[in-house]
Amino acid sequence: MWSIFLWTGALVILYITHWVYSWRNPKCNGKLPPGSMGFPLIGETLQFFSPNTSSDIPPFIKQRMERYGPVFRTSLVGRPVIISTDPDLNYFIFQQEGQLFQSWYPDTFTEIFGKQNVGSLHGFMYKYLKNLVLNLFGPENIKDGLLPEIEKFAKKNLHLWSSWDSVEVKEATATMIFDLTAKKLISYDSAKCRDNLRESFVAFIQGLISFPLDIPGTAYHKCLQGRKRAMKLLKDMFHERRAMPEEKRKGDFFDHVLEELKKEGTILTEAIALDLMFVLLFASFETTSLALTLSMKLLSDNPSVLNELTEEHEKIVRSRENVDSGVTWKEYKSMSFTFQVINETVRLANIVPGIFRKSLREIQFKGYTIPAGWAVMVCPPAVHLNPAKYTDPTAFNPGRWKGIELNGATRHFMAFGGGMRFCVGTEFTKVQMATFLHCLVTKYRWTTIKGGDIVRTPGLAFPNGYHIRISEKHS
Repeated sequence: MWSIFLWTGALVILYITHWVYSWRNPKCNGKLPPGSMGFPLIGETLQFFSPNTSSDIPPFIKQRMERYGPVFRTSLVGRPVIISTDPDLNYFIFQQEGQLFQSWYPDTFTEIFGKQNVGSLHGFMYKYLKNLVLNLFGPENIKDGLLPEIEKFAKKNLHLWSSWDSVEVKEATATMIFDLTAKKLISYDSAKCRDNLRESFVAFIQGLISFPLDIPGTAYHKCLQGRKRAMKLLKDMFHERRAMPEEKRKGDFFDHVLEELKKEGTILTEAIALDLMFVLLFASFETTSLALTLSMKLLSDNPSVLNELTEEHEKIVRSRENVDSGVTWKEYKSMSFTFQVINETVRLANIVPGIFRKSLREIQFKGYTIPAGWAVMVCPPAVHLNPAKYTDPTAFNPGRWKGIELNGATRHFMAFGGGMRFCVGTEFTKVQMATFLHCLVTKYRWTTIKGGDIVRTPGLAFPNGYHIRISEKHS
């Protein structure tokens, strides 16, 4: 009897040992990049999500770069992943989109953003949705119609905030941008709707970059519940719009989608349209509000930069025939130092800590093999904080961008993605930031009250907020 138990125990130990060995040493036809796969199933997920306050390359990445080099392997949320901090490999990955690599995100992200979200679609379907979005947020539409509305929202909110004792910048800018985007997308007005759509997004955001454990009480569970509520509201609003007589339609993105759905042979479905709406609402306000909050913190900490920025915008105002006229497209395009400030802010912000792709077949690179089906994560922070490219990389120095014009991603700058998936909302984001900063520095001044501390988990967050007092300038 004891011998049976001993044999069974030995076989179990042998099986577990073999399983652990296989986990830590994945099969590969060539030479895998060096690295550790961590514990079975969990991998190194806990270390990846571990909070840090560093303004440098995230400790998880930096420690492994020092140990293994610029390309290494790990395991995150149950998947083998190759992480690239190599500019050449990053560029190669973006250029080979649809050929050797395709956009991919962990199953947990698909649960969060929807199975039909734009990041998970490929080929013709992705290009089709990209063109849909460009019709609304592309440069031509911004130039012809959106710019005055962006300025109107900025002026209205800054005037309101100047009457408050304290403004939490991240929350205030997020609300402002959400209201603008929701108005353009779905004619949503928070003051007139009994359901607060943004509250659902707040719950969603709090668990977006968290350990993917779907148990009541966890941040990830709250995130999924937030998505569920937001999607129900969007679906109800969409069906209400569909039932509306055509003469009462609003002419917004919802109506544009309805027209597309009517077309014979259309490839658009209601599910894809709603997932797209959800992603656009989230991406437009969350990322831009983080960038604006950081820019105000950095400007406050660097008075000489703030003075130079203010001078650029006051010069624009002085050159107008009517000083109270709105920002023109020509003026926006002339804001050269403002663009330097924006580039430097998003370089340091690293709002997107990783850009994921999946290898479609076995790939050889610099002596290493990337197996077919493996995930690859391009790491923007390692690129943007590379001391070989950027002198004193953690310093806020907009002057480093002087004379450099960016019309897309480069090997050393990918704050808005890269390749065919370069963010379609890039111009919209820059216009919002530039216009807001114009309205801010020409009419107002601000002082920091408290907060401004940064934590990365691994995405950017302000755990204590950034609280300021805004007051009007008096000439």
